[in-house]
Amino acid sequence: MRDDQMQELRASAYDGGERFVEHLRRGDMSEHSLQLIGGALIREVRAGTVGAAPLARECGRRLDERAWDGDSELSAALAGAVGDGPVPMLRPLAVDLEELADALESGPDYISSSSPRIDLTNGEVLTGYTFDYMVETGELPEPDSEDDGPDRWLYIDSLGSRSAYRDMEWFIDQQEDERLRKRLRRAVSGRGAFRRFKDVLAEVGLLNEWYEIDSDSKRGRARRWLADEGYRPDV
Repeated sequence: MRDDQMQELRASAYDGGERFVEHLRRGDMSEHSLQLIGGALIREVRAGTVGAAPLARECGRRLDERAWDGDSELSAALAGAVGDGPVPMLRPLAVDLEELADALESGPDYISSSSPRIDLTNGEVLTGYTFDYMVETGELPEPDSEDDGPDRWLYIDSLGSRSAYRDMEWFIDQQEDERLRKRLRRAVSGRGAFRRFKDVLAEVGLLNEWYEIDSDSKRGRARRWLADEGYRPDV
């Protein structure tokens, strides 16, 4: 998908309504953005937007075929939204999946000894540094104080970069040009792999396609992690 098409898709998904549904009707249900699209379609089905239900069913079918991390969880949520199956028995949480994905795949926080976490009262994702700062400024209560309830936080254990590295390997294997595959495999060897990988993609005009895949894959992993913890994003 071209950069301008991706920007239009993201904008219409976030804005929602008839514009988004019409965007998908034109055939712009990109196979590499199904997590973004499916999450937005649940919202549109609930809002009663005309034409959203059949698109939600189509998105669920494509998610089942694609079968990336988090796709089965989103497919089940779509089926529940349109009445084709039970609503998953997960607690709703108003969490931003992109922020959660960043927290899950970030490296160790050497600035803070506190763990990244989700505030279960509002779904806000806090890094360890942000949590410490908010405690220091009085925006949050001291840990383990009377005002800091034991059930307020959902702690985030970093998944590290291993899953992101596997995404790069998968992307490399999808390239038909053998010379490009070899070049990319050399790029992802050793330290600085992510930077070199993106540098090569920028040279050959594939960087936007990679960003689309990378974003959706991370969003799906965040959705699966949340489901494993007993929650679903409240879109």
